[in-house]
Amino acid sequence: MFRQRNLIFAVLFVIFGCLLTPDSGWAGWWHLPQLPSGSVVRDVNRYYDLTPRIARADSNVEVVIRPLYDHCRFKPEAQYKVTYTALDQIYGDSPLPPGKQTDIKPAEDGTIRLNLYLASEQAHLIFIEETLADKKKTIGPFVVYSLKEDLFALRPWKGDFHMHSHNSDGVESPAYVAGACRRVGLDFMALTDHHKHAPSLEAAAFYKDVPIDLKIYGGEEIHAPDNPVHIVAFGTRDGVSQLYRDNPEGEKQVRDEIAKIKDSLGPLPDGVDPWHAAACRWVVDRIHERGGLAMLCHPYWVTRNAHNVGEPLLDYLLRSNFDMLELVSGDNWEEIRQYDQNALQAAMWQNKLMEGVRIPVVGISDTHGMERSEQFGRYFTVCFAPSADLDNLQQAMKSGMAVAVETVRGDRPLVYGSWRLVKYAHFLLKEVLPQHDELCYEEGRLMLQYAAGDPSAAELLGAMRGRVARLYDTYWMK
Repeated sequence: MFRQRNLIFAVLFVIFGCLLTPDSGWAGWWHLPQLPSGSVVRDVNRYYDLTPRIARADSNVEVVIRPLYDHCRFKPEAQYKVTYTALDQIYGDSPLPPGKQTDIKPAEDGTIRLNLYLASEQAHLIFIEETLADKKKTIGPFVVYSLKEDLFALRPWKGDFHMHSHNSDGVESPAYVAGACRRVGLDFMALTDHHKHAPSLEAAAFYKDVPIDLKIYGGEEIHAPDNPVHIVAFGTRDGVSQLYRDNPEGEKQVRDEIAKIKDSLGPLPDGVDPWHAAACRWVVDRIHERGGLAMLCHPYWVTRNAHNVGEPLLDYLLRSNFDMLELVSGDNWEEIRQYDQNALQAAMWQNKLMEGVRIPVVGISDTHGMERSEQFGRYFTVCFAPSADLDNLQQAMKSGMAVAVETVRGDRPLVYGSWRLVKYAHFLLKEVLPQHDELCYEEGRLMLQYAAGDPSAAELLGAMRGRVARLYDTYWMK
């Protein structure tokens, strides 16, 4: 009887959740998300084509709203009013009176066309009120974002570069990991197995002759001898761990090199172990020699009942030669409820900024199994760069042109970085990236199909190649 009652409750819960699905950019906690990333396409973005979605700031722009289906077309017999507001209330010389309804008629081609002056860098909201037979309904908001020229010239690229395959403590093969990355909406990735660089190259080599848009780069998670600090290499040509791992002669040489660095460091702050400081310096230098960026990993991860990196050492390392800090990394909901390391790391980073310590931040999933992970696809970095090529991504990360994104359980996104980018990223996460993720999902599914031995998937992938670029071309003002 108890099991029967629970089953009935579960069924009602699912039905109720489906009925309550909101028109939002992110799935609510009461229903399953449409996409693995947790994002959903808002109805207004699914039923209408809005061009442009991203435009140059401080310019006059014609905004076109085009219905895509018969059920949402503008009706000749209906009356329409439009209301325009700028989210930051900066208007300039706006042709439309802000915040007031203005009569408007659909054009002969069935579109609604608006002339707007998009002042400053902000979101612009458009609501259409339709009156038909004394019945009113509001359509919107349609949202356009205006950007200064430097940011307008860049595109948002989603990536994750801390994850593991079955070659270390993960579950799936490198080829599977790569396909799953595209399926959750990533534009670039690096596989970073513990002590191993080769699996990342294996993932890239597997799809070398397959026409895909996912960029697969080299990487590894490095643990230098007798050093507790975890360091991820992103974009390296060769491995660092292989210099000493399973190589007694190489390990002796590495220890000698670390010892020389230790002797050259001079006085250190109280509480900083000289060997740990020297070992980190050695690793970062080796990563840079191999064309990669060095990321300081999860300092507030609790292991052996203490933070992974002690506070004196952490403060020292944040002021050293690391390229970036892993600000948010994948914790499941239960772990976050018990101890929210990401919230602490974010607060620490903000505090360091006030002290004048500036280190770029990124977000990653640290996934150890793509199909069993709550965090895979929900923790990632968005880089603002001309392309997803390695040099562009690395430059964006090093210069702070990236944000760390955390979407626990797929709902409300938390974004960290500079104020300007955070503000813009929130728009993208609701108005642009859900459509991007839908395209990626189909491509990722075909990559996994190819990895399972189906050669016909390669031809289908070829037909899909370039779709994200074409989508962005339609969203950005010409």
